[in-house]
Amino acid sequence: MLAVSEPPNGTTTAYQPDTLPKTLIELNHVGVTFPTRSGAPVVAVDDFSLKIDREEIVSLVGPSGCGKSTVLRMLAGLLKPTTGDVWIGGDQRRRGFSEVAIVFQRATLLPWLTIMKNVLYPVRVLNGRATAEDKARAQELLELVGLADMAERMPNELSGGMQQRAAIARSLILDPKILLMDEPFGALDALTREDLQLDLLDIHARTRKTILLVTHSINEAVLLSDRVAVMSARPGRMQDLITIDVPKPRSHESAALPAFIEYSKRIRDDIFGPRARRNSAS
Repeated sequence: MLAVSEPPNGTTTAYQPDTLPKTLIELNHVGVTFPTRSGAPVVAVDDFSLKIDREEIVSLVGPSGCGKSTVLRMLAGLLKPTTGDVWIGGDQRRRGFSEVAIVFQRATLLPWLTIMKNVLYPVRVLNGRATAEDKARAQELLELVGLADMAERMPNELSGGMQQRAAIARSLILDPKILLMDEPFGALDALTREDLQLDLLDIHARTRKTILLVTHSINEAVLLSDRVAVMSARPGRMQDLITIDVPKPRSHESAALPAFIEYSKRIRDDIFGPRARRNSAS
């Protein structure tokens, strides 16, 4: 079990880095079944297993409806598996786990709060107030995501990409060890998405968070990930688990590397089959 440190002066509780096990996330043969009105249950995820080490970036890809977001919801403590076990940091997941943060496709900022107050909102929910130390950390996070001058702006004054940067800063305010990202760039235009992909690589290099990313973009998965987990069509099972051996630091120019291209082809073949790739090339 992870050791819990005493929070100084009412600040947020955090686990000491040296107490973290090598394997930070472990899903063992998990399955999720949903009841239906017709009486025939729907099996969303079946016999799915995955281990993620600390500081890794792992992407989940697969056909629409294969259960990628369901896996994230289990890890976030929002959904209990029907079968199997979910372990985080050596603890079996039962209730909420404060060391896990989630970033959704849309920023979900509170429109009546400034950007600074949005970033601090999880602290206020947890502790009732934000200390000077919390506010200093929030400012550091805004600097990290390139919003140092936007602290007193309202969400409607920011572009979609800037709002998502603020949402990422908010997700880091409690210093989680694990960041779950559910299509975080899916609602953005192509150019903004490319910028934020590189921002995420920079944030990971600076913070060393463990990241599980759901994406429908094969190139995004290869660019960002240490490993890519490919799920089958419903019921979602582990179809392939690929270690991405592309040199770091990576940039969008990495997409021209032969290894990058081969990984992308392999993932596309896993999802659509070789014929789909041949048709798209013709």
